[in-house]
Amino acid sequence: MNHIKNILADSSASISELKKNPMAIVSEGDGFPIAILNHNQPVFYCVPAATWELIFDRLEDIELASIANSRIGGETVEVSLDEL
Repeated sequence: MNHIKNILADSSASISELKKNPMAIVSEGDGFPIAILNHNQPVFYCVPAATWELIFDRLEDIELASIANSRIGGETVEVSLDEL
């Protein structure tokens, strides 16, 4: 059984510390994700709302780019501005 886990954040805090003062933990992360640990193992990441919105926007951009790229060279339809 693998007990070693990668922590994908530069900062970490215990669940106990998070329960005591969640806003202090978030602010100490300075906008970056914070790994929340239980028995020294990461159980989830605390991400500020503004950071989550940036991540979500970037993922949406990647998805839209993938759709656009898949349509390159596909069927085209001629229209004039008057038809719009």
